[in-house]
Amino acid sequence: MIRRMRDDDLPAVARLWLEANLDAHSFIPSDYWRGQLDRVRSMLPLAEVYVHETASGRGIDGFLGLSGGHIQGLFVRREARCGGIGKALLDAVKARCPRLTLQVYRDNPRAAAFYRREGFRVLEEGVDEDTGRAEYLMVWER
Repeated sequence: MIRRMRDDDLPAVARLWLEANLDAHSFIPSDYWRGQLDRVRSMLPLAEVYVHETASGRGIDGFLGLSGGHIQGLFVRREARCGGIGKALLDAVKARCPRLTLQVYRDNPRAAAFYRREGFRVLEEGVDEDTGRAEYLMVWER
């Protein structure tokens, strides 16, 4: 089930954010992600965050953060990947927004391929100022 994040979801969502970033972005030093955790914890309640609850309803196995029409991040627990959770979260926001943008690291080809399959296209290439890594700005339009 997909729903808006509640205050009591924050610890699980923040933990998932860190775990997923460490797993998917091994090309960025882990200290960078750990150093961002407090900032992310403070920003999550201010964002429009949608969570995917586990089948049992006792946990969160994915979430998507949205700011306007920009996807700040899409994260799925490692054990739950390739199970349709990322697609379900994207579909939920596609139903609400006629245009979506996001950034994905060029060094994360699996994520870039997923977004392409979901109808996103590369709008431009750039560099993430925080990490110095090349990234794509991608867009989806209804």
